[in-house]
Amino acid sequence: MAEEHNDAGAQPVVNKNKRYRREKAWDHDGIDHVRTKKGIFAHKRLTRFKWKVDTFTADDNKAGAFAEESSFATLFPKYREKYLREVWPHVTRALEKHGLGCVLDMVEGSMTVKTTRKTYDPYIILKARDLIKLLSRSVPFSQAVRILEDEYAADIIKIGGLVRNKDRFVKRRQRIIGPNGNTLKAIELLTECYVLVQGNTVAAMGPYRGLKNVRRIILDCMNNVHPIYHIKELMIKRQLAEDPNLVNENWSRFLPSFKKRNQKTSEKTAAKNRKLEHRAEARGVDADALRHEDDDKVREREKIRADKQKVYTPFPPPQQPRKIDMQIESGEYFLKPYEKKKRERDERKQTQEETSKKRKMDRGKDLVAPDERTPEEKEKEERKQRKRAKKAEKEKKEAAQAE
Repeated sequence: MAEEHNDAGAQPVVNKNKRYRREKAWDHDGIDHVRTKKGIFAHKRLTRFKWKVDTFTADDNKAGAFAEESSFATLFPKYREKYLREVWPHVTRALEKHGLGCVLDMVEGSMTVKTTRKTYDPYIILKARDLIKLLSRSVPFSQAVRILEDEYAADIIKIGGLVRNKDRFVKRRQRIIGPNGNTLKAIELLTECYVLVQGNTVAAMGPYRGLKNVRRIILDCMNNVHPIYHIKELMIKRQLAEDPNLVNENWSRFLPSFKKRNQKTSEKTAAKNRKLEHRAEARGVDADALRHEDDDKVREREKIRADKQKVYTPFPPPQQPRKIDMQIESGEYFLKPYEKKKRERDERKQTQEETSKKRKMDRGKDLVAPDERTPEEKEKEERKQRKRAKKAEKEKKEAAQAE
C-alpha cells in the first residue's frame, strides 16, 4: 500500500530546459491558427506565426494620409515592353485597390510606383516595389500580383558571381531546372513558392519559410551541391510533420547526412591495407608479397605510358627562327619607325573592336527573351521545319534529274 501511495504522489519528470515554462492563458485551441493548403501545421519547427494576423484596413490607420510621397522605380529589358503594355491596365487596377499610383515610361524603359493621398497601408509601397521588380524579371502578372497579399514575400537571388567558369555556371544553373523542369517543379511543390530562373538571377515568391529553403537550395546548387539532396530532406520533414508521435522528437536521426568527408592520409592508407589483406587472404598468399607484386605492375604500367608519350630520335630538334628572321620574312624589318607604330596601332584597334563586339554579343545573350512556348508547340514547330527541309531536298533532286 505504501508503494502505491508513493507512486501516486510522484511528480512527472520535467525536462530541465522546460523547467521554468508556464502555461499561457491566451494559448488555447479556440484561437485562429495559420492555415495552409494542407491545414494547420503540426510541428513547431514548421511554423513561425502561430496566430492569425488580421488584414490591415483603412480604419487601422489612425494617423490619416501620409505626409510625404514615397516612390520606387525599376528598369525593364526591351523584350518586356510588349507584354507590360498589355498587362499595365490590370497592374493599375490592382494597385488602385490599395490606393497606389503607377507609371509606365516606355521612353526610359522604367516602371514607377508611388503613394497617393488615398494610401492607408504604410507597408504596401514595399509590396508594390516587389511587384514591379518581379514583372521586370519575366514573372507573369497573374503570378506577380499575388505579392500584394500579406502571406507572400519576394526574394531575388543573385547567382551571377558565384561561379567564375561560364560553362560550369550554365551547367549548375540547369541543375536547378532539371530534366523537363522536374527539379524546379519539385522545389516549388515542397517549398510552396513560385521560382523562376532567368539569366544571372532567380526570382522566388511565396511564404517566408519557403523562401528561406529556396535560397538555401539555390546557393548550395551553385556551390556544387545537387538540389536532389535538399528535396529528399524536405520530403522526409513533410512526412515527419504529419506524424503526431514525433511532434516533440528530434528529427536529426531521420534526416540523411550528405556532407562530404575528406579522409586523412592515415585513414586512406589503413583502408588500402585492409583491402590488400582481404585480397591476400582470398588468394592464400602473403600480404607483403602481394604489395610488391602490385608495385611492380604500377612501375611497368608507368614505363609503357612513358614510352608511348616520348618517341626516341637521335637527331636534335630543328633550330627555331630568331625574331629578326621572322620580321624579315613578314616584311616588318624593312618598315620605317612611324610605319611600325601605325601598324601596331591598327592591330591594337582591330583587336579592341573584335573584343568589344564579342563582349556585346555575350551581354546580349542574357537579354534575349526566353522561349515561352510549351513542349508541344516546340515539337510541332520542329515537325514543320523537318517537313519543309524534306520538301526542299525533294525539289532539289527533281530539278537535278530534270537537267
